[in-house]
Amino acid sequence: MAENDTKPGRRNFLLRLWDAFWSPTGVLSTGFLLIAGFIGGILFWGGFHWSLELTNTEEFCTSCHTMETNLGEYRETIHYNNHSGVRAICSDCHVPHEWQYKMKAKIMAVKDVYHEVLGTISTKEKYEARRLEMAAAVWKKMKASDSRECRNCHAFEYMDFTLQETRAADNHQRAIDENMTCIDCHQGIAHDLPPGYQEEYDHVVETLARSGAAPAAGTDMAAIRTWLKDAGE
Repeated sequence: MAENDTKPGRRNFLLRLWDAFWSPTGVLSTGFLLIAGFIGGILFWGGFHWSLELTNTEEFCTSCHTMETNLGEYRETIHYNNHSGVRAICSDCHVPHEWQYKMKAKIMAVKDVYHEVLGTISTKEKYEARRLEMAAAVWKKMKASDSRECRNCHAFEYMDFTLQETRAADNHQRAIDENMTCIDCHQGIAHDLPPGYQEEYDHVVETLARSGAAPAAGTDMAAIRTWLKDAGE
């Protein structure tokens, strides 16, 4: 009997909830506003995500004339043209995949628009004058993140060292043993290295090590860098 008594009360509660959901608030009902808000949210998120991904395309990244130098250098590297046909574009190396890091990178990229307007690197001479500074900024970010963007495509655990050239296999094993990161050897993998890059990179490593932001490389890598230079990497 008690169970039957609760059924009308439950039914009345559900009816009141349904009526409240569709009752007008001013002009429109609460239900309509919630549904419209939900659909509007989906459309907004879809548009935002589409716009965000648009800024990751190679066409967008190279749309500024100041990027012509970068584009020309990149097209001469193995990341652009190789035997496998797998190509990495600008955003693969410069934009994190993880949402929180990606949004930070996008916000920080606003400064690029600012400098484009100012014409900071609008000529080849200006570009070359700032090349080392720009390279150091990228090295600092990649060293601190343990070459996070490199590892989106490259991973030591999936490398078959038996298929690599002996020196490459030895140096990759050395990197594993001594807790090195990709950028410790591959500073100029997609762009020309500026004069004095070695000293500047060592300074970046030392600065990060002192601040505790990244571990210092545990080895003298002069031999590795000489091999990479000879190999054209």
